[in-house]
Amino acid sequence: MIELGNTGVAGQRIKALLEQQGISAPRVLTVIQDTPRDYFVEEAFALQAWGNQALPIGAGQTISQPYIVARMTELLMQSNPQRVLEIGTGSGYQTAILAQVFPRVYSVERIQALQWQAKRRLKNLDLHNVMMKYGDGWLGWQSKAPFDAIIVTAAPAVVPQALLTQLADGGQLILPLGVESQVLQVITRNGDCYTSQNIENVRFVPLVKGELM
Repeated sequence: MIELGNTGVAGQRIKALLEQQGISAPRVLTVIQDTPRDYFVEEAFALQAWGNQALPIGAGQTISQPYIVARMTELLMQSNPQRVLEIGTGSGYQTAILAQVFPRVYSVERIQALQWQAKRRLKNLDLHNVMMKYGDGWLGWQSKAPFDAIIVTAAPAVVPQALLTQLADGGQLILPLGVESQVLQVITRNGDCYTSQNIENVRFVPLVKGELM
């Protein structure tokens, strides 16, 4: 069993760095400090895991830098969601952060090998408020909708229509949008109307359609 909160100096260092970069939500800072990021990467990258950088996790995917994870989680907190859908489980690191901040998390991953690894990691961290699905992230998770908030951890060229329809009224969709040039957006639903706000320029792997064994 891997223990949360046993990250020592490395955790304190990343918390201080995030505070310098403008992350201010106490819960987000504490959770990232207490979550062992090195557990979510291959052993060869363990020494780099506490740096503020993205790292490869296999299958052409990456684990996002701690700042981006913190920033997107902090943005999600604005609407106080109870049910959060994550598109792109990946290594499970962002999932683990969400699971410690929000009551219920649903996560979709199109690469089955990554999903299996993430499920094992979350179990070993004793995080049991996450439901996972192997499937196409572009389609969301219709049977569990609506969601109070949706977070997308890969960049689509256009906003997936299914995610907009699965958003609860008043809910927020946070995603990186674009191909060559990407911007982090917050989209808020008000009835049948959607408003968007650009947050900052980002760089993510593309959100690919379909499932991959």
